[in-house]
Amino acid sequence: MKLEDILLGVLLEHPSTGYDLKKYLDVHGRFLRSNTQMSQVYRSLAAMEKQGWITHTVEPRPGAQDAKTYRVTDEGATVFLDWLTGPYQPPSRFQDPEFGARLSFAGFMSAEQLLRLLDVEIHTRQEEIARYRFRDRRENWAPTIPFDAEFADSLGERLHTLGAAAIDAHVAAMTELRKDLLDGKLSSRSLTALPGDLDRSELSG
Repeated sequence: MKLEDILLGVLLEHPSTGYDLKKYLDVHGRFLRSNTQMSQVYRSLAAMEKQGWITHTVEPRPGAQDAKTYRVTDEGATVFLDWLTGPYQPPSRFQDPEFGARLSFAGFMSAEQLLRLLDVEIHTRQEEIARYRFRDRRENWAPTIPFDAEFADSLGERLHTLGAAAIDAHVAAMTELRKDLLDGKLSSRSLTALPGDLDRSELSG
């Protein structure tokens, strides 16, 4: 996942200035990407505009610097959706932000696309649990400076227990989300309907 993916998603939700985007990344988006600098935001915006993914309008501000408001072009929307709904390769750590970033932009997906994403994530983490939960965790310590092997072993077991609980909770939460999606508790749209389909059918009716 690139910074551009997040910026395109936010701009598709609402046209924004560079300052607005930085504020989003500092608050709501901090769990998707940490410590993003203002210079990185503006470099990405310039690169995306050069590639034709976004465009901007200038809002004059008397007595202050003019504000540039950025919007996504059709080409930029295609680039974003190709990432969002394209093949998902789960990272080795379930805490990495790739999955959460896609979930945060689920309003651009059909329920069926979201289900596929959930299925890949759940299956991958269940396989990891089966493969690694009961691995041999014994260590052959051979320290060359003072070292408390008993403490290291006991802390290692505590961290293993905490990690196991965390991934179990993640799988349980995603499984419940999947069930609620299938039961229609999250949306009245049909599984295959894309965002906007309902609005278009109402307009034509």
